[in-house]
Amino acid sequence: MSANKLILGDNLEILKGMDDETVDLIYLDPPFFSNRDYEVIWGDEGEVRSFQDRWSGGIEHYIAWLYERVEQMHRILKPTGSIFLHCDWHADAHIRVLILDKIFLPQNFRNEIIWSYQRWTAGSSSFQRTHDNIFFYSKTKDCRFNVLTESYSEKSAHKAKRFTKVEKGKLIQNYTKDEVREKSMRDVWEISILNSQAKERIGYPTQKPEALLERIIKCATNEGDIVLDPFVGGGTTIAVAERMKRKWIGIDQSVAAIRVSDLRLKKQRTGKLEFTDLYEPYDLILRTHNHNVLRAMDAFEFETMIIERFGGTANPKQRSDFGIDGKMPDNTPIQVKRSDAVGRNVIDNFLSAVRRSDEQLFEKNRAEKKPVGYIIAFSFNRGAVEEAARLKNRNIIVELKKVGDIIAVGNPPQVTLTASELEQNKYAFEAIAKSDVGIEFFSWDFNHNHEDGFKSDVYWDKEGKQVRKFAPGEHQIAVEATDKSGLDGTDKVKIDVKDDYVYYS
Repeated sequence: MSANKLILGDNLEILKGMDDETVDLIYLDPPFFSNRDYEVIWGDEGEVRSFQDRWSGGIEHYIAWLYERVEQMHRILKPTGSIFLHCDWHADAHIRVLILDKIFLPQNFRNEIIWSYQRWTAGSSSFQRTHDNIFFYSKTKDCRFNVLTESYSEKSAHKAKRFTKVEKGKLIQNYTKDEVREKSMRDVWEISILNSQAKERIGYPTQKPEALLERIIKCATNEGDIVLDPFVGGGTTIAVAERMKRKWIGIDQSVAAIRVSDLRLKKQRTGKLEFTDLYEPYDLILRTHNHNVLRAMDAFEFETMIIERFGGTANPKQRSDFGIDGKMPDNTPIQVKRSDAVGRNVIDNFLSAVRRSDEQLFEKNRAEKKPVGYIIAFSFNRGAVEEAARLKNRNIIVELKKVGDIIAVGNPPQVTLTASELEQNKYAFEAIAKSDVGIEFFSWDFNHNHEDGFKSDVYWDKEGKQVRKFAPGEHQIAVEATDKSGLDGTDKVKIDVKDDYVYYS
């Protein structure tokens, strides 16, 4: 699997499909074995299903659920790679002994990092719990590790007093500053949790500070290395990895987690001309493909994608392919038409190309009553269907496959945005969205312009209603509705805020 991918799906199945020894660093912050209500954050179907999977039993079931995922992570790590597993007191001992020591072996344990933070909680029978645990293991003894340092002050044996000047008969004393030195960083990291006003906060309740991920990524990788987060959550890991010029893969079962992470990446990329070379394109991989996006794709890119998903191999030639766009593993030809109502003439032309391509294979498939070829299109007209049936009666099977039979295809939500003035400079906005599968959440951009694209000011709004105050002038507001399959639709509205202030001379 190539890097820079944001993938919606079960991380276990996706990890199983990844090649051995291809990832440099894995950071995972799996759901803690704690209060059940606390663990359901986004509340969408994918997250609820994952919640039910890990909570159908007690601690043993939870450990088994996590074990099979970490086992796959060990497989895909490079020999120089590392894993950082984030947990808390509920299951830290079980995770270390029953998962990490068994899979990575005790000799590859590197550190138990204590993330210490301030948080005021009531505690009648115990001390406040104000830290998380991060277990750091390597794949082998030859792991990549970049030494991090922290500064500390070392006071000299005595403070040398310096008398620098006389002012009104008195001597002014200046002391030398404490000498500042660097030492190797400790395994106790004092990093503040994100408060409600933090600039990087996106509204995700368990969002980790970027400073925490910066340390992990910096110590375990170099520029160009691949960072994987299989529980991407609010997208902190991949956002930091991208900013630090690492490649990345983010996976989550939640539609909201994937789409909010997508919005976060897009906003991070906006207006940063000095990082133009840093931001490579990335793939947003959903279970359902946007019908409009498929239509607008580059033709060769679409052919390659749909043929590979069908189980074949695309023809690397974009021209002079004689109508053969790809082949199945047994070399049976495939043709792709990115159109609707494909007719009989396409079948006629395809059959000629199939015979020219490999007459011997054509006759072999015909004799064995196997398809002599496959045509993939969005839909076929009656003439094509009837011709395929007529040929089948002569033992010439041309299999007609709809795109929707190979991949899930859906239409994006239809969105309508309205604005109403409540009072001077204050407006109410309401978004109404329709979708075949239902709306999951809304996102808002209150200073929208076409060149920058959609930049979220509010990432996750379940109601589709917002109230805002504006400075005088013209403003364009955009709303994006995401449905339960992850597809999105957008609408915009302009308001002209008048300056009614009366000036007196």
